Amino acid sequence: MSSNDHSCSYFSRLNYNIGNCEETKCCDRLEEHCAIPKQAKGLDAFSSCVQQETDGEDRIGLTGEGDRDSKPDTDTPEVPPPGERTPKCLNKALGGLSSRWKNWWIRGILTLTMITGFFLIISLGPFMLILVVMGIQIKCFQEIITIGYRVYHSYDLPWFRTLSWYFLICVNYFFYGETVADYFGALVQREEPLQFLVRYHRFISFALYLAGFCMFVLSLVKKHYRLQFYMFAWTHVTLLIVVTQSHLVIQNLFEGMIWFIVPISIVICNDIMAYLFGFFFGRTPLIKLSPKKTWEGFIGGFFSTVVFGYIFAYLLAQYKYFVCPVEYNSETNSFAVECDPSELFVMQEYTLPSVMQTVLRLKTMNLYPFQIHSIALSTFASLIGPFGGFFASGFKRAFKIKDFADTIPGHGGIVDRFDCQYLMATFVHVYITSFIRGPNPSKVLQQLLVLQPEQQLSIFNTLKYHLKERGMIPKAVEGQ
Repeated sequence: MSSNDHSCSYFSRLNYNIGNCEETKCCDRLEEHCAIPKQAKGLDAFSSCVQQETDGEDRIGLTGEGDRDSKPDTDTPEVPPPGERTPKCLNKALGGLSSRWKNWWIRGILTLTMITGFFLIISLGPFMLILVVMGIQIKCFQEIITIGYRVYHSYDLPWFRTLSWYFLICVNYFFYGETVADYFGALVQREEPLQFLVRYHRFISFALYLAGFCMFVLSLVKKHYRLQFYMFAWTHVTLLIVVTQSHLVIQNLFEGMIWFIVPISIVICNDIMAYLFGFFFGRTPLIKLSPKKTWEGFIGGFFSTVVFGYIFAYLLAQYKYFVCPVEYNSETNSFAVECDPSELFVMQEYTLPSVMQTVLRLKTMNLYPFQIHSIALSTFASLIGPFGGFFASGFKRAFKIKDFADTIPGHGGIVDRFDCQYLMATFVHVYITSFIRGPNPSKVLQQLLVLQPEQQLSIFNTLKYHLKERGMIPKAVEGQ
């Protein structure tokens, strides 16, 4: 048997079915695919080519002609590095410094600018904070989706970016619709179109998603099935990471601005202090994913963050503006932050453990209970929060990029600055629901207002009966 016959036999043994062709046609097909004359190369070359074929899509059980005209999926193009966006005035002023110190000054100046802007936005109230969270969410989504588009742009995948943004709109419609139903019951009750949208909100959301899903299926191209499903998964994971966490940030805000400001601030503090300790004292590498991270920065950031969180919590806990739940006032059409502070924000006296009594020479200490919770938040932000940054570092290394974008000179993209914030937002939400909050009376009331009158009356009678049974309604009221 000739080497060519061996090639065809080998090809048949691999059960590589190309249109159920005959054995001689398989040899011709293989020659066409590999662009190697079978008379010239013989068994070895053809075996190698067959192995490449079987390492493609058909190794997962697909049969048929295959994607012979598509580009190899393994050839992932590198993402072009972002351009330099440092202001010319800073470049000129810092021109005489080494790159290390130049980067230090640029990061420091931009950090102070962002912190100033953050507190300015806080002064504008909850509504502005919600808008800022939405803006950051959209920018983070754009940066991650852009990386996907740059990686696979040469394949010209149809409708990729359009469908990605469509799914972002659908998911935001769902989450913000849930927020309107939970916290804006009075407004919904007053506006008839909103009542319809709230009543059928989940059905409308699902219908919108199904429309996008069908559009994706119809956009599938034979040459790029696998790549299109890669990008479909890419979009949905991005939505899970970015949009879901952003929704939790807003949920935390409605619990009181202190639950929004303190977690964000302690993550910022940890990032700054870990950088400073690492810059001046760092010697021992912490993790291979981020070679510039050091144990000195990690430990120094931890202690600094715990101290900062404790003091910052004490300062904010004194003001109703920060501690009161954010509620919508239907009379003024604005957000209100007036309340009687809960026990978390009332000064209490605590007896110190014997060890601390010996060290501090104090038996008792007055502090806000929220300060104790701030220690837990600071600990998470310092020990677990950085893993959000490590995750982002691994992602960037996978695609051989330095930063997600060049939005902020010296810092990179918005995702580079908020990689730890999203993980922190999830923890705060879980912490509040697990250890702080029971049922929210304001939220329950808003939901009751959306019900039909007969349903409201039924709940009223049931509640009245239970209050009578517990002796909580005075007899004068009970007889009426």
